[in-house]
Amino acid sequence: MGDIAKDINSNFPNNKIKALINIKYTANWINSKENEFFKQYGISPQQFNILRILRGANEPIKVQIIKDRMIERAPNATRLMDKLCDKKLIERIRCDHDRRVVYISISTQGLAMLKDIDGNIKLDFIENLSDAEAEQLSILLDKIR
Repeated sequence: MGDIAKDINSNFPNNKIKALINIKYTANWINSKENEFFKQYGISPQQFNILRILRGANEPIKVQIIKDRMIERAPNATRLMDKLCDKKLIERIRCDHDRRVVYISISTQGLAMLKDIDGNIKLDFIENLSDAEAEQLSILLDKIR
């Protein structure tokens, strides 16, 4: 089991600072794992999040709704969607009565990629927590926000 003090060879003035540093360190560690995993699919974790949102919507949705639902609020969400569109993983649909409005839908190719990802994603590290610990962690993280 990890120990943040040993992992970064540091002492902390109090447990609240230690917890804060541990959250940031762990978030970065998880991001690194995600980046490594999604590299084989040619997408980023943020692009995966967009695909996941679109699959869950079950219908074309506006760009702003996607931005609002993103886990990591990306100021470059439009550029991320441009790249997904170039890869034919999503499709843009212009509104018939207002050309300024654009809807986004996930393509058949995007759904196939998500199915493949679902079958291959490894979250072994989260298995270190019991169900009760995972619930407690979520409660504590919610409390921080």
